This record gives sequence, C-alpha cells and structure tokens, in this order.
Amino acid sequence: MRSRMLDYGTICEELHVIITKLESRNIKHEAKIQIAKNVFIYPSIASNKIISLLKAYRIGLRILTENLKLKAKNWLVTAQDPFETGFLAWRIARKIRAKLELQVHTDFLSPYFVKSNFLNRIRLLMARFLLPKADGIRVVSTRILDSLQTTNYKLQTTPIVLPIYVDAKKIMETPPSFDLHEKYPQFKFIIFTAARLEKEKNISFALKAMSNVVRQYPNVGFVISGAGSEEKDLKLQAKNLKLETNIVFEGEVKDVISRYKTADLYLSTSDYEGYGLSLVEAALSGCPIVTTDVGVVGEILKDGVSALVCSPGDVGCLGANIIRFVADSELKKQFKRIATAEIIKTLTTVDQHLDILRGLWSR
Repeated sequence: MRSRMLDYGTICEELHVIITKLESRNIKHEAKIQIAKNVFIYPSIASNKIISLLKAYRIGLRILTENLKLKAKNWLVTAQDPFETGFLAWRIARKIRAKLELQVHTDFLSPYFVKSNFLNRIRLLMARFLLPKADGIRVVSTRILDSLQTTNYKLQTTPIVLPIYVDAKKIMETPPSFDLHEKYPQFKFIIFTAARLEKEKNISFALKAMSNVVRQYPNVGFVISGAGSEEKDLKLQAKNLKLETNIVFEGEVKDVISRYKTADLYLSTSDYEGYGLSLVEAALSGCPIVTTDVGVVGEILKDGVSALVCSPGDVGCLGANIIRFVADSELKKQFKRIATAEIIKTLTTVDQHLDILRGLWSR
C-alpha cells in the first residue's frame, strides 16, 4: 500500500490517507506518519470497527482544520466504498463543500451480497443514498458498472471503470522462493486458494467439492492461505468430511506468488467479487483457474477458454472442473497460457493508471 500511496502523491498537491484498523499485538500506535514530502498516513486504531470509524471522522476534520489555508474547492475527499467509509467521506466533504469521489470495489448489487449478512442489507441502502451524492464514481470492473446501470439510482456522474493496479511485470518475473510440492510432498496434485476465511469467500463450498474429488484422486491436496472468523468451522467441516489429510490451513502468509507459481490449480469459490485480484495474480503466475462467476470472469477470463467457471454453490460443477485439470495435464498448459495472455492485454502500466486517475480526480 505504501508504494501505491507514494504514486498517488505524484498527481496531487497533498495526499492525506486515513486507515481504519482494529487494534492488535502488532498495531497499537496511532501516530501521523509522513512517507513523502506531501503524503501523510493517519492510522485510526481501535478495539472495534465503530470506534475506529468515529476516530477516522475526527481525524478527517482535524486534517481540514489544520489546512484551512487550502481553498475548499481544491479538496477532493475519496473513500474506498459507498458504505461506512463512504458515509464518513460524505460528511467530511460536506463540512467544507469539497468534492466527493466514491470507489466501488465490491459487487454489492449481487444477490449474494445481500444474502451474506444483515449488515450488507444496510450497506445496500447506504450505497443507494450515497452514490447519487458523489461528484465522481470509480468502479473496478465492468461487472459493477453494468450492475449500476440497471438501477434507478439518480447518479450525478457516469462511473469510470478503473481496475486495481497490478504490477504484472513484477509478478511474472519474480521467481518462486519455494515449491509447494516440496513443502507438501504427500500431494501429487496441489490446489491453492488465497482468501479471507469469511462467509462470502465460501470456502465451505470448496471443501464439499473436494470431498468428491478425493474419492477419485486421494492424493490431491488443497492448500488454503488466509485467516478469518470461519476458520474454526471450516476445520471442523474438513474433519467431518474426512478431509484432514487432504486439506492444509496455512493461516496468513506473505509469499502468495510462490504458491501461485508452484500450485497445479488455483481455486476461487467467492459468492461475489468486485474485481478478483487473486484471479489476476494467479493468471499472471501461470496457474490454471477454476472459479465461480465473479469479478473479472466473463469480462476477461472466459469459461472454457481461459478458466473453468461454475455458478456459486454448484458443487457438482466445481468438483467436475477440478477433476478435468487433475486428469489432463495438457489442459493445464493450454488454459494457463491463454489466461495469462488475456490478463496482460487488459492491464495498464503504472503511468497509464495514474493518468486515468488524474483525469478522474481533475474532472
């Protein structure tokens, strides 16, 4: 994130970034951090999200108070979502009559988003309220843009599609620092996923499909990197499905690129995604993909051409698609080559990305 903020600092006079975080053993300080002459980071740390957001609001007002010399018309307040942080951004922008940009990184109009939990129903209402008040809207995929265009939201502006910046060259040229097959020699075929262990990532769906796969191929392993509130339940599910010897829960890891590059298959089972960064990273790493129909699927990754795609919750489809790759090594080579080529065609350089962002912010 630091490098991204430094890049953003090159296209504006000053950049003040507020980050909301939950208190942990590693993060307890709350000091203003200056990472460049014109780029400042403000951690808003608290024991729960509500307090962290309230602190963020106070920090935002303090930033404005300390910089009254700058004319209000030159301020742009931007938020990474049209939900809780979007609401704070709107309140702060109103305070000095600044412009407001809302970013949409989540496919919140997916029916699975609302079904996920009660809070998401409230977030849907917040988005309906906030998006028409935005002077600029950035979405990270055509999927989200198309969904917005089906609503009756009275938007002030046409949303701009600007995907998350991905350093394709770095991913493709970084050699793996280890091999999953050497780390887990008990597996002849390794499926990998990197995801937060939360309900919307639907790892439970993946475990059910794995139960079907190992009946035919008992030496297939599933390596899961990530942590979250579902971890305990997922481990219990794996035990109940008699998958303890086939499933590895690694927890949070730093080097996902080495895992992408040495796994035999990347699996994504999310119910919804705005973009799907892990899918892009996996494709650039040359790892064939089985995924649900989310994010850039359909827009970039095509079913039967550059990935094998299933509807969320379709266990039969997911298991069958995994088995296709296990059984056919040539299929793996074909799909990973096409997926990498398709992803590369859609990505921007950092300069191109910043030019688009500068145009959006200037407008």
